[in-house]
Amino acid sequence: MENMRDIFIQTACFGPVLTLGAFLFGAWVHKKTQNTLANPMVIAMIIVMAFLWCFQIDYSDYQKSTDIITYFLTPATVCLAIPLYEKLSLLAENLRAILLSVLAGVAVNLASILAMCRLFGLTHEHYVTIMPKSVTTPIGMGMSEELGGYVTLTVACIVITGNFGFMAAGKIFALFGITDPVARGLSLGNAAHAIGTVRALQYGLTEGAMGGLAIALAGLMTVALAPVFAGLL
Repeated sequence: MENMRDIFIQTACFGPVLTLGAFLFGAWVHKKTQNTLANPMVIAMIIVMAFLWCFQIDYSDYQKSTDIITYFLTPATVCLAIPLYEKLSLLAENLRAILLSVLAGVAVNLASILAMCRLFGLTHEHYVTIMPKSVTTPIGMGMSEELGGYVTLTVACIVITGNFGFMAAGKIFALFGITDPVARGLSLGNAAHAIGTVRALQYGLTEGAMGGLAIALAGLMTVALAPVFAGLL
């Protein structure tokens, strides 16, 4: 087992192959089942965690091997602006409503995290770790590090939040009768960042465009408001 572990660690393409292979398998399962619970990212995470556990590979070794994938996170997020560019007229028509809705979402997110951390007696470090859970990973990691949080746990919170939004969106929209494409896209991008926007794109181009816009606006507003909220606990 140790020999196999050493072989994997010393192989330069070990991390990318494992990660992309697990995700492609998850995407295949999702396509076959057509079930939102069969989230490709959740399936990929389970496979990767099981693999690392079976071969006793440290997460730090796996993380170093996947630096190339992490590097492409930011440009991949920027690419979400393409659908927005194609819907600029819709943005202009709903600019005030969009800004107010995203601001309301960010404020509710930060206030609810503060309330829950006070309720459960969490420390300041835990609080600022969870605070960026609804922004995209590059922004969330920077916020957590700057405010004194645990960056690794922040990434986990971001991933869990995004996947929950991906899986629960359909049920929530049906429960509250939300059918407007702008509302769907903004809510998914605001609450569940890039993973939520992927779900929004499955609904349509308008939803995807609004999701991409919400990611950018929510990220900027959260960065602006985070220092204020961080001082409350």
